[in-house]
Amino acid sequence: MKFTFYGHSSFAVEIKGKKIVFDPFITHNELAKSIDINKIEADYIFISHGHDDHIADLIVLARRTNATVVGSFEIITWLGKQGLEKVHPMNTGGKWAFDFGTVKCVVAHHSSGLPDGSYGGNPMGFLFTTAEGNFYFAGDTALTLDMQLIPRFAKLDFAVLPIGDNFTMGADDAIVAAEFIQCKRIIGVHYDTFGYIKIDKEKVTKQFAKAGLELLLPAIGSSIDL
Repeated sequence: MKFTFYGHSSFAVEIKGKKIVFDPFITHNELAKSIDINKIEADYIFISHGHDDHIADLIVLARRTNATVVGSFEIITWLGKQGLEKVHPMNTGGKWAFDFGTVKCVVAHHSSGLPDGSYGGNPMGFLFTTAEGNFYFAGDTALTLDMQLIPRFAKLDFAVLPIGDNFTMGADDAIVAAEFIQCKRIIGVHYDTFGYIKIDKEKVTKQFAKAGLELLLPAIGSSIDL
């Protein structure tokens, strides 16, 4: 499975030839100036919650690529008011079999407001089970005991967890989360973009290694095979 990092919590995976983008926040991210959003292809766009640093480029990207947008019922309803029709509403606990694999929406403890101040529904994480591998994208979340349910649903090949602290889990809690989800390969996101979430990459990487975990921090714009 190919994983491409676009900065902050934005990334893409390619599964069975389908290009799936998550939480597009690129043109407003100073650290992602090297990314040309007009070259990003997408068959699907998954949205974990409604905060601007996760959906700033959503409408432009969805319109250009004609991708199917997947998110909470409230976000999808809001997108309908923006003229987007190729959508798929979901909510916490629900799952759906897409043409690339199955996705289950799971709990994320955070908040979710849309850019116009309207309610964005429940924030969510996504659990992907596919023929090419299984992974969990936690979205923006605190450490929660609900994460202990993840191994009941799937054996993970990797997980994408926030590690920047202040607004989400920090490294300490993400290490506990890795234990809860029984996954040793972690891709860290939601760090360094703003002053509140700056991290010491070397220190955090050593923390994970000491806990017997592999922390991957891909450079913005780079791709890795998982």
